[in-house]
Amino acid sequence: MNDWPFRTIIEPFRIKAVEAIPILSRAERLAALERAGHNLFKLPAEAVTVDLLTDSGTGAMSARQWAALMIGDESYAGSRSFVRFEETVRRLSGMAHIFPVHQGRAAERIVARTVLGPGREVLNNTHFDTTRANVEQSGAVATDIPVAHAGDPANRSAFKGDMDLAALDKALAERRDKIAIVMLTLTNNAVGGQPVSMANIEAVSRRCRAVGIPFWIDAARFAENAWFIHAREPGWENVALPDIARRMFDLADGFTLSAKKDGIAHIGGILGTRDPAWAEKFKNELILGEGFPTYGGLAGRDLECVAVGLEEALDPEYLRYRARSVAYLCDKLDNIGIPVVQPPGGHAVFIDAARFLPHVPVDAFPGQAVACALYEEGGVRSVEIGSFMFPGSKLQLVRLALPRRVYTQAHVDYVAEVAARVRDRAASLRGYRIVESPPFLRHFSATLAPL
Repeated sequence: MNDWPFRTIIEPFRIKAVEAIPILSRAERLAALERAGHNLFKLPAEAVTVDLLTDSGTGAMSARQWAALMIGDESYAGSRSFVRFEETVRRLSGMAHIFPVHQGRAAERIVARTVLGPGREVLNNTHFDTTRANVEQSGAVATDIPVAHAGDPANRSAFKGDMDLAALDKALAERRDKIAIVMLTLTNNAVGGQPVSMANIEAVSRRCRAVGIPFWIDAARFAENAWFIHAREPGWENVALPDIARRMFDLADGFTLSAKKDGIAHIGGILGTRDPAWAEKFKNELILGEGFPTYGGLAGRDLECVAVGLEEALDPEYLRYRARSVAYLCDKLDNIGIPVVQPPGGHAVFIDAARFLPHVPVDAFPGQAVACALYEEGGVRSVEIGSFMFPGSKLQLVRLALPRRVYTQAHVDYVAEVAARVRDRAASLRGYRIVESPPFLRHFSATLAPL
């Protein structure tokens, strides 16, 4: 499955429709950034040339997905589209109880409101932003226990997304009664999109089942994680990707999933569990906030689209191309002297802003300085993943997330050229201060000013 004798990366698809992209002058970009309060989330899309802010809901749908939209059954209850969706998710995950929701954070909110609360704790290899916010808003504690080398961007270990098993053992021994859930985020976005090994998933699952604590996975990028297990972990190189994915799910008691990532859909999410008692709680909370359990805040056509996307996400040719495209950009930046997280992950390239801008202190958000400079130079929108997004974070990263099936290699080359211009003036870049921000998830709407 890994054999590809050519150096050229080709997109394993043909383009049937195109969309014009904006190309602004430097003066126009600077004015747009000023109006947005130097927060790239607040930029209008028509001011962005290459949008690498996120891979969530930004992918291009296939001809099969567009066709599936036309057969969506919009019945309020018990639609044919839900049956198709449920069958697909059960085949993928083996979970008995499947609930559609409007996106991944809705699944996180339902879990937080029903089985978490004050005095409880969730362990994770690393919580990402909305997961942490939902856990903490419930009054519970969100604890990260990544492996130590996850904090070293230059370390090239194959599975830097793993959970620290010694730290897990310590937590289970000392705080067993407080721990509500142990969760693995696949892949581990906050430490550079790094995958989790099957050996680590199995080890975490064994420990949780031995002491009776539910083990869950955040499966937003399950297909990309399955690819890296296939490509990097001995013993899995000849196992089909759907079988690798099913093994990951079989080890868990439940999962949340944003279908806007490896569902390759523009909207949607999934909440799944084996526990009938928890399923009843989830159903009641879902009806309050999302809708009837057979549509969960989605149109029937969206359910059809997600079902197709989940299947297409495990296509080995697509995953090979996606991993190679990310690695290509990672290598380009590395070769021109821009420090990046190694090895490359599956959905994004992460610039190590702390090494790139050593003169900008952590409390001045070096990642935000790099992200704003990329936009100023060439209209490339990215996102800071460091002390601005996660106060107290040790890593200061800038994520360049590649939307699925959207950009060509020429776009990737352009991004690298823009980054080279930022490199040339790196010593002159300044940090930022926060002018105003909300109490949760400040990176989405805070206003900043350059120092």
